[in-house]
Amino acid sequence: MASLPPLVEPAAELSKDEVARYSRHLIIPEVGMVGQKRLKNAKVLVIGAGGLGSPALLYLAAAGVGTLGIVDFDVVDASNLQRQVIHGVSDVDRAKAVSAQESIAEINPHVDVRLHQVRLEADNVLEIFADYDLVVDGTDNFATRYLVNDAAVLLGKPYVWGSIYRFEGQASVFWEAAPDGRGLNYRDLYPVAPPPGTVPSCAEGGVLGILCASIGSIMGTEAIKLIMGIGEPLLGRLVVYDALDMTYRTITLRKDPEAERVTGLIDYEAFCGVVSDAARSAAAGSTVTAPELKALMDAGTELFLVDVREPVEWDIVRIPGATLIPKDRILSGEALAELPRDRPVVLHCKSGARSAEALAALREAGFADARHLQGGVLAWAAQVDPSMPTY
Repeated sequence: MASLPPLVEPAAELSKDEVARYSRHLIIPEVGMVGQKRLKNAKVLVIGAGGLGSPALLYLAAAGVGTLGIVDFDVVDASNLQRQVIHGVSDVDRAKAVSAQESIAEINPHVDVRLHQVRLEADNVLEIFADYDLVVDGTDNFATRYLVNDAAVLLGKPYVWGSIYRFEGQASVFWEAAPDGRGLNYRDLYPVAPPPGTVPSCAEGGVLGILCASIGSIMGTEAIKLIMGIGEPLLGRLVVYDALDMTYRTITLRKDPEAERVTGLIDYEAFCGVVSDAARSAAAGSTVTAPELKALMDAGTELFLVDVREPVEWDIVRIPGATLIPKDRILSGEALAELPRDRPVVLHCKSGARSAEALAALREAGFADARHLQGGVLAWAAQVDPSMPTY
């Protein structure tokens, strides 16, 4: 396929300092002065200053993208530092957007960094996107991905997408309004979100930190190619990277003729069903807080405390007195015989989502006196035993 037309017109000029800074770009025939001026004139919005946003932001800034927007309302946590290389130890508990802005300033003071320290929602996304030429989506949840996609479709803007989990990453370019009939959007790849509980997040399943560099750099590269109109973009192609096998596969994507046209924004939390209806129904009125559970245990109440996390998580930290029975063994019915029916069963996981799904399965199997721990191990560590490590 041929290159797409350049996304951005070139800036008027480069300063003497900029010529020196970008000299290794300027001597590449496909880039040259005109390409670098396009980068200078470009406005790129990066959603999330996390695992994927970190390398993308650092390299887009170093490359000379003139305006970088950052959407992030989170603060830096110690667990982020294993992969979110735009932040450092001194940034823990600080706003990620501010930390990222300071790191970018150290790399390239010529970049105008604009902060959007808000949660991206249907009522603000169109206004935020409007000022940018291109969006780079480094989010880690389906609700925001569909929101980003639909907003980009409505505004006719291209966006670069990436995803990571454990040792595998994916990346592609979506642009419904692309010229020459090449338009595709995220719904052509994923028409509907996967069922709740079937795709663990990185917080639940983990991610090899250095994987973020590989996928984040692909995303940054695609953004630069689109801005300058060089090379063959990943529009219509999905790259799948397996770090353990060190393989890259490219899958051809095509327009889904059955996909519904995006005509407006919707309720994305409801569309993606972050927690299934069964889990939400089971948890209603059958949830115990960490202090309440501690009081029951101190009073000698006969409980059967079940940890539905995975063995590797159990090895990190556990609540005293718990029995490990991973969620999948409960959902399959395999472990039901191991659970008592003559005393209360209390389920817990890391943060509460998986235990709610397991609770729904127990209710379906006739366990009337079953509950789950609100907030999971994280809530126990925060409210009962602050000496426990968290992850």
